[in-house]
Amino acid sequence: MYRIRTYNKIAQKGLGILDDAGFSAGDSEEQPDGIILRSYKLQPEEIGDRVVGIGRAGAGVNNIPVDYCNDRGIVVFNAPGANANGVKELVLSSLFLSSRRITEGVSWIKNQAEGDGDISKIVEKGKSAFAGNEIQGKKLAVIGLGAIGMMVANDARHLGMDVSGYDPYLSINSALGLSNKVRKVDDLSEILKDADYITIHIPLLENTRGFFNKDLMKKMKPGVKLLNFARGGLVVTKDLFRAFDEGIISRYVTDFPDSELLTREEVLPIPHLGASTLESEENCAVMVAEQLRDLLTKGSVKNSVNFPACEMPVSGGYRLAIGSRKNPDIAEQAVSLLGNENIKVSGQVSKQRGDYSWTIIDCESQVSETLVTKIKAIDGVLDARVISIES
Repeated sequence: MYRIRTYNKIAQKGLGILDDAGFSAGDSEEQPDGIILRSYKLQPEEIGDRVVGIGRAGAGVNNIPVDYCNDRGIVVFNAPGANANGVKELVLSSLFLSSRRITEGVSWIKNQAEGDGDISKIVEKGKSAFAGNEIQGKKLAVIGLGAIGMMVANDARHLGMDVSGYDPYLSINSALGLSNKVRKVDDLSEILKDADYITIHIPLLENTRGFFNKDLMKKMKPGVKLLNFARGGLVVTKDLFRAFDEGIISRYVTDFPDSELLTREEVLPIPHLGASTLESEENCAVMVAEQLRDLLTKGSVKNSVNFPACEMPVSGGYRLAIGSRKNPDIAEQAVSLLGNENIKVSGQVSKQRGDYSWTIIDCESQVSETLVTKIKAIDGVLDARVISIES
């Protein structure tokens, strides 16, 4: 029986998949074979010796020590697109929140309840302070056209906005899903200079940290509204404040508030609610549960951030799964060792992405621990294990 250690609250719909597979999952499991978490900041010392896979029930994996997992051959995967609709809906609502001063108006009228005046008269007298603008006909720049950015762009078009998108790494799936009414721009400066609204949907990586800095902000149209539902580290706070003072950015809506941002009236802070819907939490839990189940029972890899996608139909009673660093001869060397022990191979596949590869080899007879040890000794192999395939 496989054991799964959970951190944070994982939707029961996802845990039910593990239950159906005969797994034992919970927040008190010891010596787990896998881990599922959401926002919990996982430390290397919390990853037991038996762990072969870690699933993040969300999009990012910045709370998982991926480099450490690489060295151990642990597959780290997330749930891309599972919470996309929830985030998209919050982004669209923020277009209105940034334009109509809705939250300020609500707070103001609630405070009037403490007085004895005629509320209807107070409303008519004070509502002009919360006048805003409509989004129809305005220009929206979508930076990053992944699962969320693509959906935001398409739906903003339906709301009557003039939408342009920028993504030098546009995937085939996003390209196929993107409305032909969304203008694809290859020059970032061009998309920023005329935009009334800019929404950020790029990952936080070493080369994107602080991506929205003073140099980029100088290229923006005065009075632009900036929305950030990707990651807080993408925007340089001191440069943002300077852009406020210079009249470049009029509103900043972010799902990643901090104490410094709360000091400015131009900031509309949202307490990280992007994926906080029942549907998103269930979708993410189901996706990572299925991926972890398939990794443990079939050696299959899908939506991994550190190893290539690798799957194969079962063709033998025993399956060898090997995670390794770049070495094109690993599969050949492993098959050779199996042949020396007269173990017949009935199927094999090997995939590579960047510096890492994943290999699956189906065998018609049991592979001994001694032989697994020899395979682990092949140059580049990080981990190898045998899975008994249920008939």
